[in-house]
Amino acid sequence: MKATYDIYSVGLMTAFISFLGFSLENIWLAFTKGYIDNRNMRFPFLFGYGLLVTAMHLCLGTPSEFAAELFAAFKLSKRIGKIIYFISVMMIVSTGEIALGTFMEKMCHIEYWNYSWIPMHLTKYTSLPTSIGFTVVIAAFEEYCFLPVMQVIGQIPDIFRMPAAVLLVSIMAADMMCSFAVMKRKKGFNDRWRLWLGKEERRLVWQKR
Repeated sequence: MKATYDIYSVGLMTAFISFLGFSLENIWLAFTKGYIDNRNMRFPFLFGYGLLVTAMHLCLGTPSEFAAELFAAFKLSKRIGKIIYFISVMMIVSTGEIALGTFMEKMCHIEYWNYSWIPMHLTKYTSLPTSIGFTVVIAAFEEYCFLPVMQVIGQIPDIFRMPAAVLLVSIMAADMMCSFAVMKRKKGFNDRWRLWLGKEERRLVWQKR
């Protein structure tokens, strides 16, 4: 049985995951390109990550919860249930990547990313290796982190939790819409700053607007 949460706790969890998404992308950039940047946003949140992972939890629960429900309904083993969970999340991730990449190309005339160089890619916006990687991270977070973090959030007094959730969700939504508007107008990325991390070139560069 999946747990239920009040909307303000869900909002704070969405903000937390959005920050983790921002951090994860910059960790990837740091290791692959030697810099970190604003990821097209003004604030350190990627709202799409928060919305997607939180929605997955509300719909599917944790892998263990999902497997238990399948066992109760269809007598499927928990191992099979977790495999179905993994495949479902991977399909959602792949579909989401293709949809977002195509949307950005059509609306903003930019190539948001390109996985054509990765083996087993499906269109340039998703690939089997990247989808598996995202799914592993999401499934692990859902299984081991979501409920403990939500318990901590639930202990925050209402007088702080409610306004914090409203403020953060409003900031993230406005930031995302403004960013898309900028990229549509510029037909390019919303680059605001870039921090190079190499020993010989460690510097912070503010992009000209």
